[in-house]
Amino acid sequence: MDTTEVWNSFLQSRGEVILYQALAVVITMAAIWKGAKAIEKVNVTLMISLFVLLFVALFLAFVMDVKDGSLDGFVYMFSIQPEYLLEPETWINGLSQSAWSCSAGMGMAITYSVYMRKDEDTTLNAATMCLANNSISIIAGLTVMMAVFAVVADPLSAVSGGSSAITFLVLPEVFAQAPGGPIVQLIMVAVFFLALSFAALTSMISTVELCVRNFVDHGFDRSQSVAFTGLTIFIFGLPSAMLLIWVDPGTGVAFPAFLEVQDHIWGYGLMFSGLFIAYSIWSYGWSRYKEWQLKNNIEEFDFRDFLDHGVSAFRDDFINTGDNDWWIGRWWDVIMYIGFPLMFGVLILSYFGDLLTNVHDPWNPTNTHGISIILLFWGVTAGLFIGLNRYILANRMVPTSDAPWPLYVLTGNFELEPRPLYRNVPEGADAPIHMLPGGDDPFVVQRGEQLPDYFVDQYGDKRPHSISTIESELA
Repeated sequence: MDTTEVWNSFLQSRGEVILYQALAVVITMAAIWKGAKAIEKVNVTLMISLFVLLFVALFLAFVMDVKDGSLDGFVYMFSIQPEYLLEPETWINGLSQSAWSCSAGMGMAITYSVYMRKDEDTTLNAATMCLANNSISIIAGLTVMMAVFAVVADPLSAVSGGSSAITFLVLPEVFAQAPGGPIVQLIMVAVFFLALSFAALTSMISTVELCVRNFVDHGFDRSQSVAFTGLTIFIFGLPSAMLLIWVDPGTGVAFPAFLEVQDHIWGYGLMFSGLFIAYSIWSYGWSRYKEWQLKNNIEEFDFRDFLDHGVSAFRDDFINTGDNDWWIGRWWDVIMYIGFPLMFGVLILSYFGDLLTNVHDPWNPTNTHGISIILLFWGVTAGLFIGLNRYILANRMVPTSDAPWPLYVLTGNFELEPRPLYRNVPEGADAPIHMLPGGDDPFVVQRGEQLPDYFVDQYGDKRPHSISTIESELA
């Protein structure tokens, strides 16, 4: 079977691509519909299956690679080419891949932390997550490289063709030549692509939950949040599924140009997301230092005091809580306050400088390898999300006239009212409410819990309980 013909036919069949896109969205929505417990059950099943399938594929690829008396795929995987270490794009790609696969650039760990107990060992969890992620990456890489070098006549050309070419064009042909006959070949193909599907689904589940959880925390119903998020993902994913399906004139292989541009743009955008997370840590440290100054009636800035009461504040309050087995020292502060911003600045300036000097017409927005298209997508998306956050998520628009929606929106006849933040036990979580931040607040309730009829306010007066009183107090 000609894999290039199958691949080109699939990409150019927009209806088929959209069908599988919709199927992936529906499966993801179903997995997170019921909350934490459902996500946990699905991920446990998928991740265990992924490990088993990957090890099976690794064993079969290893047998194929040693059949010719060499381990050239293994050697290529771990060989170092020093000249690439001097190129900014190498480090940018590595950092963005790590930010994506470990979810460090998207805040997924922050989102999933609401499902954790207050006494969880965050240090051990973070180390375990990174170790598991990198282990799977190495296993998958070894599987692919050993299989490709065992069968393909020109493995270097196959590898340089990109991830899509390796995955969907080269590997099926590789597995078709595996020893053991048609049955083993069919098993190997099924095992690899099933494992690939499971890995994609688990990543998508965590990505979607990141968005859904924020809506739920601001008082939206979970089912509505899941439906809205799923529909939005499907609609915004249509251009990547339909637009700019080009055919390389040299190889005759079709590729989704728009999708690859998006991957290029947002892979680097994750680093800026990580910078915002780092900024929140810096901001927290500075605010804690100012609180310490106010408490001790100190007005002048002292760098030593800032190190002791500001720089280490986040580490002391949220990492070294006494429940972790591994104590994190000042080296973490050095990385967060000096190492990361220095590395970020050097890499970004080097990369954009390389684009400006070595890419033809870099400011042309139609140039998929230029700097203009990156800044354009970043700017439009940032503006869109700032507006949505201000007018829908963090606040709600209260009309000041009798005009119907959307007339009062278009005419500006509205006021912004802060939307309450519900700090409650998430659906499916086992942690009691008093173990969560804000759990001792009398206005914090578990969603679905029957509210008391009356409560005593700060003046000792007995007042009736209502949603409005709770929302006003939270606001």
